[in-house]
Amino acid sequence: MAILEIDKLVVHYGKINALKGVSLSINAGDIVTIIGANGAGKTTLLQAISGVIKCTSGSVKFNGKNITNERSDKILQHGVAHVPEGRRVFSELTVEENLLCGAYLNNDKAEKKRLIDEQYEIFPRLAERKKQEAGSLSGGEQQMLAIARGMMSKPAIVLLDEPSLGLAPILVERIFDMIAEINKMGKTILLVEQNANIALHVASYGYILETGKITVENTTEVLRSDDTVKKAYLGMSAPECEDINE
Repeated sequence: MAILEIDKLVVHYGKINALKGVSLSINAGDIVTIIGANGAGKTTLLQAISGVIKCTSGSVKFNGKNITNERSDKILQHGVAHVPEGRRVFSELTVEENLLCGAYLNNDKAEKKRLIDEQYEIFPRLAERKKQEAGSLSGGEQQMLAIARGMMSKPAIVLLDEPSLGLAPILVERIFDMIAEINKMGKTILLVEQNANIALHVASYGYILETGKITVENTTEVLRSDDTVKKAYLGMSAPECEDINE
């Protein structure tokens, strides 16, 4: 069953047509990835879904409800959490204060504590640094915090924008292990990622976005073996595309 349906979505920045009729569908419980070059419109698409920017035309439906161009806070209440590119933690607040900011719509103190404990279980490094200012964390720790903060709203779907950006390879693997763990908890994930190799291994289905249009879509198994995809996005031959879990 589709939890998120996007139909013929068009977005403009002034006279620039950033998205040109994008359509996609995501089933509940899946990890779906969108890959593409810089400037393809990947971040724009996530921002349009979460209400950060307005759509010119087309529709975004979540659990069958049309949420196109609703306010971001309303879309969050529906169960759509957006973890933006570049982490954007509140640097002068502690780790725990950042997490509480993610639950600002929740007035139940006991539930907030349960959610914080849940994040510390997924991200034990954050538990070790809960009283530390977020700005003093490493890049990988800040990315963990950004994802954990998004989870504090109890979303049904999490939109992740470039979680591997600027991280060392060993940290990238750790972050993606945690993303897989979140998915096992029943969270649907829409992943925008320039690291196509790792994205196409963690996700089950993928879309390729080029200059505002979806040009290819298929299971990630098929995409990984597609010669055009390998040449354009993986930059390696098929034998070199090893599973991150191997």
